[in-house]
Amino acid sequence: MEDSERRVLPLVVRIERAAPPGRTAALEAAALAVLTLLNDPRSASGEWAEAVAAWEHRGIRKVVRRARGAEWRKVLDLPGITVEVDGAEVRVHPPVPLDGWPKELSRLQVKGTELEDAEPPGPPGDGLVVLWLNPALEMSAGKAMAQVGHAAQLAWWATGEDDREVWRAAGLRCAVRVASKERWEELAAEDRPVVRDAGYTEVEPGSRTVVADMPWFGERGRASAAGPMRRT
Repeated sequence: MEDSERRVLPLVVRIERAAPPGRTAALEAAALAVLTLLNDPRSASGEWAEAVAAWEHRGIRKVVRRARGAEWRKVLDLPGITVEVDGAEVRVHPPVPLDGWPKELSRLQVKGTELEDAEPPGPPGDGLVVLWLNPALEMSAGKAMAQVGHAAQLAWWATGEDDREVWRAAGLRCAVRVASKERWEELAAEDRPVVRDAGYTEVEPGSRTVVADMPWFGERGRASAAGPMRRT
């Protein structure tokens, strides 16, 4: 496939100077945004279906950019879906050509997206899909948002229809936490969905960035046709 045919999924996080979102909330909003797009009828058989299929065929690459004020208002005029988690707003747009971004998105900054939590996040709620970040890697908030988006997508592909209905009923929410070294080694040794980064930015190619831990893992078999790992 030529570069002109490759597609990327744009995610835009709203970061107002006076009230930036917390890092964990932004990461969880990114995961929710990806899952919401995958479950939107326009992605299955509607106006976005062709673009989504072409994007999924070539590595589910995602790019996170930031916007505020008038920039954010222009983003809202483009086709897409906005989600909100604990005050963090993320807008996901249907996949666009790698070299054909809409001007409203191409003008947005991609590097240096840094966010902090006012307080460390508590334990994830019972019954949630948990996306565990590799504690050995340092990633900007934007990079981490893309990685948890990948992990949420791999978890979705690895989930059977009955459990997908449970997940939908729970609002497609995911918790995002940084794993302890011991927890990471335990999860990464199992056959769970793991993101292996392609190495375009910040981390070495092949780095394992996120493991998805689903409550139903192993209970009813694994329904993924895509396999547990994917370079993105």
